[in-house]
Parts: sequence; structure tokens; C-alpha cells
Amino acid sequence: MAKDILFCLIGGLGLFFLGMKTMSDALRSVASTSFKKTLNVITRRPIIGLLIGTAVTALIQSSSATTVMAVGFVNAGLLTLKQAISIILGANIGTTLTAWLISFFAVFKITNYALPAIGIGYFMSLLGKSMKVRRWGQLLLGFGLLFVGLGFVKDAFAPLKESEALKNILVNFSSYPVLGILLGMLVTIILQSSSATIALLQLMAFSGLINFQTAIPIILGENIGTTITAELSAIGTNTAAKRTARSHALLNIIGVCYMIIPVALGWYGKLIEFIIPGELSHENIMFHIALAHSTFNVFNSIFVFLPLINVLEKLAIKLTHVKKGILDLSSQFLERHLLDTPVLAIQQAIKELVRMVEISKNALNDSIACFKNFSPQLAEKVTQQEDAIDRLQKEITQYLVEISERNIEKSDAEKIPVLLHSVNDVERVGDHAENILELAVRKYEQNLKFTEIANSEVEQIVAVTKSMIEDIYRTLSDEDLESAIRVLKNEEDLNALQIQLKDNHIKRLNEGKCQLLSGLVFNDLVDNLEKIGDHLTNIAQGSLRHMRWDLEPEANSTDQANFALSE
Repeated sequence: MAKDILFCLIGGLGLFFLGMKTMSDALRSVASTSFKKTLNVITRRPIIGLLIGTAVTALIQSSSATTVMAVGFVNAGLLTLKQAISIILGANIGTTLTAWLISFFAVFKITNYALPAIGIGYFMSLLGKSMKVRRWGQLLLGFGLLFVGLGFVKDAFAPLKESEALKNILVNFSSYPVLGILLGMLVTIILQSSSATIALLQLMAFSGLINFQTAIPIILGENIGTTITAELSAIGTNTAAKRTARSHALLNIIGVCYMIIPVALGWYGKLIEFIIPGELSHENIMFHIALAHSTFNVFNSIFVFLPLINVLEKLAIKLTHVKKGILDLSSQFLERHLLDTPVLAIQQAIKELVRMVEISKNALNDSIACFKNFSPQLAEKVTQQEDAIDRLQKEITQYLVEISERNIEKSDAEKIPVLLHSVNDVERVGDHAENILELAVRKYEQNLKFTEIANSEVEQIVAVTKSMIEDIYRTLSDEDLESAIRVLKNEEDLNALQIQLKDNHIKRLNEGKCQLLSGLVFNDLVDNLEKIGDHLTNIAQGSLRHMRWDLEPEANSTDQANFALSE
């Protein structure tokens, strides 16, 4: 008997999960694409994010999937923490649709139509002439599998109605709501699906194994257990992504904490019974559970945390430990409320540009250090720095474009294209630092050796390049004219040094003093450093124009009008 129950339960759950996955896969790719397209819509209005989170979760039938997507987008720098929180608020509402879907199990005897749905759905997904028809077939197939699975689970519970031991256990759960919360949390963590936990709960109630008051704390526990998926998905991500997962946990844990009192006193159960007319019975108890699930999540998301979204954001930030050396991808100085004061907004953009230069300077130093002595930790650090540089390029560019759309003075308007070119040049410096990292990896993996003379020449050109980027940093941070002029002078030295070092390399190669592959890496390194010098020169020229200084005669030999992006 016990074996039959166990087999029926395991098989039924397996079919349930397979049905859920099949249904989700039919819509997930479309929903994910739409989700990405709507990222630009989620700006400063959290209600839009909430609606999108609700819609996407209702489509793909998985709040965990939506939350994991949000964590991924934050990790990629496509969403801010606040925007992701608004989507998670919606995901908590969208996931309640599953409980309503399952509620029709008892009313309409859906299991009678599940097998035909599987057959029709399979042939549609196999023989459909268009992708649209095949997706509808996959959806129908998943729908059928889901309800066949639920039918097996219901059959597994049927013999348990006579079990006195189980009844005694459930009596304890009804007397101590905290035990119900822990049970719901544990089951959801094991199954990794809040929808599966609610489905099991509804079927147990439908089978008479559990009453409505006992089911409510388990519903609350399920809301805590579902946060584990997001926490797991945030492992190995950046700080902002970890904060997103943490906000999901805080949202549900705080919500459950304030609901314990009305649940323990029986008020919440009475409210649900009041909303649904008629006497509570095994035929409508599934609807009671669905409503209890929806009411909590709608109230918690819309009426509690949507107005307090800024508080939740700050709390998630405060409770998330930031590891030393981890870069924050988001901007720090681009204050949107200053956009209507362009002169101040431009100063903020320059501050962010200085920060971008500092990150690119560190990326260059770390990539060169990695070239000399390869380190996986340093390599990972350079990759993070390049991600931060790319993100800042987009944010500063957008900020400058928005400034240009305001009514601004002519002098301020003239600064914006110069700053835009400088932002692009700094981003290209980051790209070349990443190129140097790739050369470092090749040198390490192929065990390439440089001659003592080649190493000395690398030190020469690296010293000049580092000096130039230090001067650019001082130029932008301190508006230092002398530093900008030094960059222009050093560019001429760098170009001459590039030619000299490549000639020396060819000479060593002809004399058989160096390896061919080592020589190729040497040449690529020299070229990347020289191109970094080109971009730094562009920034210096732009800075001199921005500061409205007249160039000294010796600097005039450099093309001052060159503000185009160098290749």
C-alpha cells in the first residue's frame, strides 16, 4: 500500500513538472524576448515593472523563472535594482494564476479531457505547419500532462484519508501556524516550485486530508521557500544581482511575518470565507486556497511594498555585504534631478567620466600585470572592469543626450559632443586592455617566452602609456592644462617608439634570437598600447577644447580637430 502511494505520488509529481515545463517552454522564448524589448519602458514608474512582472509570470507560469531573469538582467547591467524589484513584485502576483488554474480541476473534471489534450497537443506540435501551431500544440500537450499528473497525485492521497497518524500530525500543524509555515517552506525548497507546493496543498484539501485554516500557514511558508531559487541564481553574480535576490527574500519574509498574527487568530481565513459565498466544502476549498494565495501576494506587492519600494531597495543594499574589489556597474554621479540644470548635470557627467577613466586605468594596469605574470584572479578582475566600462559608456551617453534635449547655453551645448567622443575613447581604452588580457592568456597557455631585450622594450612602451593615462586622469579630474599637453607630447614619443620596437623585433627575428609566436604576441601588444595612446590623445585634445585653452605651439603639430573615434 505504502509503495503504491509513493509510486503514484512520485509519478504524478513527475508528470506535473513535465507538464509545467512543456507549457512554459512553449511561451518562454516569446515572453523572454518581449521582456527584453520592454526593458526601456521600465523607467521611473515601478507600477509598469509590476505589470510586466505579473504578465510574464502568468505566461511562463513560474515566478522563479521571472525572478531569475530579473537577477540576470541586473547582473548584465540592463536593469537597476529598483526596476528589478518592481518586476519581482509583479512575479509574486503572476504566480498565483497557477492555483486558480488548478482550482478548475474539481469543478470541471478536467482530468476527463487531459488524455485527449495530450494526444491532440502532441500531433499539433509534431505535424504543425507553422511555429505558431506547434507552440499551441506544445501548450496543449503540457496542459494535458499537468492534469494527468494531478490526477495521479489525487489518487495517491485517497488512501491517506483513513490514516490516524497523519490526522494527528495535521492537527498539530493547525494548532501551531509556525509549523505550517516551516512545512510550506521546506516542501517548496525541496520541489523548487511554489506552484507544485500549492497544487499539492489544494489536492490534499480536496481529498479531505487538510482543512482550510491549516492550509493558510503552508501558503505563507511557500512564499518564503520560493525565494531560495533566486538566491541560488545570484551566486557568482555582481553585488547588484545579489541585492535583487535579497530584495525578493525580504519582500516575502517581511510579508509573512506581519501576516502571522491575523492568520494565527483566524481572521485571515474568515476574510477569505467571507469573500467566497456559500459554505466551505471539499468542492470549493481549492478556490479558497487560490484566493488566500492571491490575496496575500496582491496585498503584499501592491499595497505594502510598491509604495515602499525605495525602502525595500535601501534595506536590500544595507543587508548585502559588498566584497572588497567588486565593482559596482551602476553610475554614481548621474543625478537625473539635475537634468533641468544643464551646467550642473554636465559637471556630474564629467565626474562619471573621471570614474570611467579610473576604471580603464586599473584595467590597463591589471591586464599588463597579467601579461607579465598570469593570474586567473587578475584576469577575472579585468573582465569585470571591462563590463563596468561598457555599462558606464551607455549610461553617460544617454545622460549627455538627455542634457542636450534641454534648453542649454551655446557654451554648454559645445561641450556635449566633445564629452561624447571622450566617453567613446575611454571605452576603446577598456577594449584594448581586454585585448592585452587575451594576449596574456595566449602567452600563458602556449608558454611563450620573451627575450630579455624584448621584456625591456615592453617596459619602455608600457611606461609611456601608463604615464599618458595618468595625465588624462589628472586632466579630467583637476582640469589640468599641463597634463593634457604632456599627453600630446607623449603621443609623438609613443608613435616613434612603436616603429622602433617593431623594427627591433624584425631584426631579432631575422637573427633567430626570438620565437615566431612570441614575436607575434609582442607586435600585437605594442600595437594595442599605441592605439591606447591614440585614444588618450583624442581625450586630451577634447579636454583642451572643453577647457577653452589655447594650445602651445609645440602641441599644434597634433591634429586638434581629430575628435572622431580611432580604430
